[in-house]
Amino acid sequence: MSDSSFSAPPIDTPIAFVDLETTGGSAAEHRITEIGIVTVGPGGVSRWSTLVNPGQPIPPFIQSLTGITDAMVRDAPTFASLAPDVFGRLAGSLFVAHNASFDRGFLRSEFERAGFSFHPDVLCTVKLSRALWPHEKRHGLDALIERHALEPLARHRALADADLLWQFWQRLHDAWGPEVLRGHIDRTVRRYRIAGDITEDVIDSAPAGHGVYAFFDASDAPLYVGRSVRLRQRVRAHLTGERRSSRETRIAEQVRRVQWRATGGEVGALLTEAQWVSTLRPAHNRQPRVGRGEPQGAPWPFEAAIVFEERGEDAAHERLFHVVDRWCYLGAAPTLEAARALRIESGEPVFEPSTFRILQTHLARGLRVMPLEAVAGEVVDAGV
Repeated sequence: MSDSSFSAPPIDTPIAFVDLETTGGSAAEHRITEIGIVTVGPGGVSRWSTLVNPGQPIPPFIQSLTGITDAMVRDAPTFASLAPDVFGRLAGSLFVAHNASFDRGFLRSEFERAGFSFHPDVLCTVKLSRALWPHEKRHGLDALIERHALEPLARHRALADADLLWQFWQRLHDAWGPEVLRGHIDRTVRRYRIAGDITEDVIDSAPAGHGVYAFFDASDAPLYVGRSVRLRQRVRAHLTGERRSSRETRIAEQVRRVQWRATGGEVGALLTEAQWVSTLRPAHNRQPRVGRGEPQGAPWPFEAAIVFEERGEDAAHERLFHVVDRWCYLGAAPTLEAARALRIESGEPVFEPSTFRILQTHLARGLRVMPLEAVAGEVVDAGV
């Protein structure tokens, strides 16, 4: 089809439609065998592709699927030798791919091995198709070919599949008005630099499991404190527009810094969140009110400080010991020795109504605690 058959949807940056063929599905274990790039910008449309020597055998199934054999890539250039050229073709462009995390992940890993830092803004055409046609069940490339009458030059070859994405991009302009389309694109793009000093790398360093996070504005004033069982995913959703409410949008527009703390489990997250809300007094959190008849200094039912363990459910299985003394949450540490040191450094505990409520509830549900000063011994059930 002609590149002039359809006018492209509005966007303010060059676009690189990218597809890769690889030896498998893991960016850590497998390697790229072919790269296809269709670049669209002020100078028009250009197409470029190359086979890549992966330095490892191509599994028979993938040879059958793509038609790329070991013999075809034996004398092809390595990615390391291609890296400067590929980087130059992609630098400064919006990176568009189908299941984009796959292609971006492979290229990022290959670039890192070659000494390049690759951090493009990314648009996934699977996510964009789902956003624009939410009632359709299938959004794979074959489904897009059928639904939008795309014209494949081939299938499972890098440049041909990248060209299908360019065709799909052009079709969008006929199906949707410019403002509607731009809105969906803006909400779907995953931007590397998100806000202030927050980048995708920063968010990628957040704990995957239970934890608490806090957002701060340009003057470093606290905006919002939250907790999640999937901390990294939740922070990204807040800041990148995934399932964002109007309230979250208002908060995200002001965020310039984020901090977090892994808690290992639900009870630690509840205690940490309540303590941060009380201490930071963020603008978008409701401050807890003391209930009528709620004690302001309830008796402590233990002889001294207690500790309970929570272990994360993510891949790291982070182990944390949470310390509480006289209804004051003192924090968490990775070992009992560090937990004891935490108690010594914390000074005189101050009664926290939120800690009282949370701990009362979970002790009644069977939270297992032990005396912090116990050098050895089994965890015991305790109640109030």
